[in-house]
Order: sequence, then C-alpha cells, then structure tokens
Amino acid sequence: MKFKIACLQMDIAFGDPAKNYKHAAQLIEQANGQKPDMIVLPELWTTGYDLDNLKTTAEEEAQAAKEFLKDAALKYASHFIGGSVANKTEAGIENTLLVFDKDGAQAGTYSKLHLFKLMDEHLHLAAGKEKGIFSLDGHKFAGLICYDIRFPEWVRVHALQDVEAMFVVAEWPIQRLEHWRALLIARAIENQCFVIACNRAGSDPNNTFAGHSMVINPWGEVIAEGGVDEEILIAEIDLDEVKEARSRIPIFTDRRPELY
Repeated sequence: MKFKIACLQMDIAFGDPAKNYKHAAQLIEQANGQKPDMIVLPELWTTGYDLDNLKTTAEEEAQAAKEFLKDAALKYASHFIGGSVANKTEAGIENTLLVFDKDGAQAGTYSKLHLFKLMDEHLHLAAGKEKGIFSLDGHKFAGLICYDIRFPEWVRVHALQDVEAMFVVAEWPIQRLEHWRALLIARAIENQCFVIACNRAGSDPNNTFAGHSMVINPWGEVIAEGGVDEEILIAEIDLDEVKEARSRIPIFTDRRPELY
C-alpha cells in the first residue's frame, strides 16, 4: 500500500499557542494542495520548547489540540500524525503525540518515554509509560519523540510487533544534525521499516533547530530530506518494500534473544 506523506517542518513561535495554531492551519491548507494521505507535525508545535511556562500553556488533556486535529482530518480527509503537545494529565504535564485518522477518530496517543535531562525536561515533564503503536488503514505504525531515537532497544520493541513505519516528531538542534541523520538511517536499516521524521525549523531564545525532516526506506535510503528552513516535505512510501526487505535479509527470524 502506498501513502503520500507531508511533513510540516514548521517554525514554531516560542510560548505562543494561538500564533502556532494559526500558522499550523496555514501550512496544512498549503500541504493539502499535494493531496497527502498523511500529514505530520513536529514536537511541541503548539508551544515550542518553552518548558518554563508549560504550567500555563499546556492544555488540559490536550483538548484544544485534539479538536484542531480532528477538524483538520475531517476537512482534508487525511490522517494526522499530529506532532506532540504539552498535555496536562493526572500524572503531570506530558509530551504527548496525537494521531487522528481521516474520519476524525483518534487512532493513537503516545507520551514521550525518554526525557532529555540535559535540557531539564525531567524538571517540567512526566515520562510516558506506554508504547507508541497505532493502526491506520489496516497497517501498523509507531510514534516516537525526538530523544527516543537514541534508544534502539525501545525502537526494536515496536518493530517486533510488525510495525511497518515509524514516525518521529522532534525539536532537534542544529549542532547535532549529523547525529539526527545517522540515528534515523540506522533505525530504518536495523528495523527494516520506513522512518518518517518531522523536525522543526527556526530558533527560540535558547536553541537553533536543524530542520532536515527525512523519509527513509527500509534499506536506509533517504528518499526525501528537507533543508534547515521551514518547508513542507512531500514523499511517497510503498509499504510493500517492508515485506521485501524483511524477506531478503531475515534478521527477525535470525535473532537470538535468549542470549541478549
């Protein structure tokens, strides 16, 4: 099955949800001109990396983001891997990825498991505890958030459940661009699946971000890659390539987990 994907590599206004909702709506309208099957947003696209003010800008149970994504999915008849938003829950503020199908139904949710302590995420956010697996059109996918890609054992947990593509939403900084590219390509090769990674562009008071959203096939070939500026990255994936890669090099049947 083929899917046309639009990654919204948007610049995000620091701590200004109203401005970001308006801008995201404009980019979604622009992306719709390509008639994508899936539209992907970056990490924390409603607030940016304004961790100090999340107590006031985070949404109760992500309700505003859920309504926005539901309405957009229905309006454009596209699936939405809706990036992640600051989500107030009973456990605390979580960095939560939201997925809505083209009929406006919530198809998945995932709260970031690995918090990046070097940037004090653990002081502002509660870590998730569930896997990021969801289904669209009868196919299994997974959602990951930024720092998660540095944990291959976590990514493999999803691949072992027959996930065919992994969506990575991020605010990855420019100084570690080569890590971003190498890690994403490695995760695609070792799990023999597509990796669709949507990073943000632009800067905030503390960071400049790398852009370079990427779509990588199960052989590790980059089939689309953005630059550093805001753009909409369009690519088409064919999930039949996953079956082909896994049959030609059968790493999943050759594993020896009893010795790991």
